[in-house]
Amino acid sequence: MKIHFYGAAQTVTGSKYLLEINGKQLLLECGFFQGKRADSYDKNQKFPFDPRNIDAMILSHAHIDHSGNLPNLVKNGYAGPIYATPATALLADIMLQDSGHIQEYDVEYLNKKRAKKGEPPVEPIYTQEDAKRVAQYFVTREYNREFSPLPGVTAHLVDAGHILGSAAIVLDIQENGKPYRFWFSGDIGRDKLPLLMDPVLPEHPDYLMMECTYGDKPHSDPEDAYREFREVVARTIKRGGKVIIPAFAVGRTQEIVYSLNRMFSNHELKPVPVFVDSPLAVSASKIFREHSEYFDDETQKFIHQGNHPALDFPLLTYIQSVEESKKLNERNDPMIIISASGMAENGRILHHLKNNIEEPRNTITIVGWQAPYTLGRRLADREVNVKIFGEEYHRKAEVATIGGLSAHAGQEMLVKYARAAGPAVKKIILVHGEQDAESKLVEKFKENNFAPVTYPVEGEAMELG
Repeated sequence: MKIHFYGAAQTVTGSKYLLEINGKQLLLECGFFQGKRADSYDKNQKFPFDPRNIDAMILSHAHIDHSGNLPNLVKNGYAGPIYATPATALLADIMLQDSGHIQEYDVEYLNKKRAKKGEPPVEPIYTQEDAKRVAQYFVTREYNREFSPLPGVTAHLVDAGHILGSAAIVLDIQENGKPYRFWFSGDIGRDKLPLLMDPVLPEHPDYLMMECTYGDKPHSDPEDAYREFREVVARTIKRGGKVIIPAFAVGRTQEIVYSLNRMFSNHELKPVPVFVDSPLAVSASKIFREHSEYFDDETQKFIHQGNHPALDFPLLTYIQSVEESKKLNERNDPMIIISASGMAENGRILHHLKNNIEEPRNTITIVGWQAPYTLGRRLADREVNVKIFGEEYHRKAEVATIGGLSAHAGQEMLVKYARAAGPAVKKIILVHGEQDAESKLVEKFKENNFAPVTYPVEGEAMELG
């Protein structure tokens, strides 16, 4: 087998790995590269391979950095199966359509500026209509159900514990009369995360390809994050303020809703209304609710003992219309508003921040990593004067950052994951991580006498088997 690393190699974006097995081609992931605008446009528009020559594809989960360029793959001639879990197929469909809509909107705005400069217009990499066409190619497989994507390859998916339906991809390969097992982790979740099962650990791989996003950082216990979050909400309610939470629509929003459900159901907080105000989050939450079979034992126990669902409770309202969203900012009573985007760069969250940032009773709660130069990062850095929609606002609201909510494995879990592969593993391949994360994780691997480790660069090809 030869594997080509076309994305998320020595970086954390644009996952894309092409496997050549028995004269056929299998693509794992087809993620969107996110970076500087000019670089991103070029990288995402052009593939380093011919999509028409790909025989099959397997998708680990629905996040855009893993699935986001599927519409362009189909647009450029791919017409084979896209294997994924049922939840991944449903979530990817809504997320890709949302991505297509955003690209159309961004290009329309950009072309107005280009026209003023006398520059030719640009096209979106794909449209919402392009995104809709991907759904017909999904072939769903439940966890632990074997299928054959290529001759000589038996595959199955196991729970990665990262987001709903996320999977590690296990390939049992017969090539040149020789059997071997290739295990790709996808994005690895964490033990004891809200809602989801813990990740399934590797079983007898010959080759292990795994992410290393937080290879340099241990994570605090999710229960510590739960208590910290509860304290933030409690003190804001006590002073009569609003809690404003920028949160990613898929995964983080549902975890926060479940945590709030626990708090109110256990009478840990004074009752106040809770609003989820993001069309994508509302659609994603519906998929989560319809696939509660993926929830962990703790969540199932909570549901059955309380006789209520994990992602619905009497104080919670899912907002659909713009009019309903605007009315929230006309109210002055204590409440909790969860809205996208997670880094506060676009979407309805900007309106909630604009209307609430100058009120000292309120709290802006940061619950995830914030990229440099985003509004979310400026808020996390406690900047006092920030611009929203081009206007400057003097922040008087409290800013609280809640650590320990990442859906990615920390250093300890990554070591545990690699250790589970056992002494027979021949090689560990690290992907989806920056160099600092990789180097610190490799130090830990060396301390534990793990198998040889490689850290491929983008465009590299590697022979295995």
